[in-house]
Amino acid sequence: MILVELHDVSVHFGAVRALHGASLRIGPGEFVVLLGSNGSGKTTLLRVLHGLLAHRGRREQAGDALRQAMVFQRPFLMRLSVLNNLRLALWLGGVPRAAWAECCAAALRRVGLQGLERRPARALSGGQQQRLALARAWAVKPQLLFLDEPTSSLDPSAKREVEALLAGFAAEGMTLVMSTHNLGQAKRLATRLVYLEDGEIHADLPVDEFFNGRLQGRAQQFLKGELTW
Repeated sequence: MILVELHDVSVHFGAVRALHGASLRIGPGEFVVLLGSNGSGKTTLLRVLHGLLAHRGRREQAGDALRQAMVFQRPFLMRLSVLNNLRLALWLGGVPRAAWAECCAAALRRVGLQGLERRPARALSGGQQQRLALARAWAVKPQLLFLDEPTSSLDPSAKREVEALLAGFAAEGMTLVMSTHNLGQAKRLATRLVYLEDGEIHADLPVDEFFNGRLQGRAQQFLKGELTW
């Protein structure tokens, strides 16, 4: 079974080629990490996979009812309490109002924010805000969760907390697709790695093969930290 599949997809922003000829399949239970330097096309590929960007080529998904969510590098939080940010996500996700109290309590427990329900969401620390974003996504029970460099602006302790949550989501059977330029994070979390450069996919390998000699050219240089611009 394939959740989302791209066939020869390209995206241009004016004269800028953001993605070119990308073909990719995402299957259930995978933790796919998109690797590459800034400007390599990771975010564009994520947005196309999520269905947010117009593109050339084909995007197919497993039925209209595929539940998806996306967490961004800097999550947008409404000027509302933690609880009302969660309620808004449930409303947008079509969750029946009768289930909101239970869903909110479970989501806050899942990310360790219980007791902060009434606090303004924008008054939380950076790590807490990202955990709230993950709680909003988790609460609607997505089959497929997209994450755009979700730890890049966090301190080491907050990064570990978010990584632990993502590993837990994956263990529960959720499918995740995440962009990062952090090789250590990719090695810790991924089941499969996709390396991009200049909007093109140059490698798509299981994590063990990626880190054990199957790469060539600039992808190998990126792995060794030798890539220059």
